[in-house]
Amino acid sequence: MVAASSRRPVVVPTEVSPKAKRRTFTAEYKRQVLSEADACVESGAIGALLRREGLYSSHLVEWRRSRDRGELDTPKKRGPKPRVTDERDATIATLERQLRQQKARADRAEALVELQKKVAALLSLSGDEPNERSS
Repeated sequence: MVAASSRRPVVVPTEVSPKAKRRTFTAEYKRQVLSEADACVESGAIGALLRREGLYSSHLVEWRRSRDRGELDTPKKRGPKPRVTDERDATIATLERQLRQQKARADRAEALVELQKKVAALLSLSGDEPNERSS
């Protein structure tokens, strides 16, 4: 028997990267493509531009919106938005915390009063019976 490994074709490594990477475009490139797209007047010229650059029409739509909002001139900051603290928010949080503490204290006091009522009722029941027998 001839070894099967000698007949195996050589496998060329695939060109697919193990993890896809999102394409990023600079603001200058976006402005350049938008100016070229705005200059297109012939039918199919924008499609040819998109094919040549390897872009989708949705890229143009989003880039135009960004340009209209003025975001292409100033880069958009990434990450969480900074929280603006207001004195009223801090005061409200403090008051809510105090209210929760006072409610918890009132609930404990009511529970103690109920317990005292039950103890008093038990003691009065056990205390009345001997007095009735002696009378």
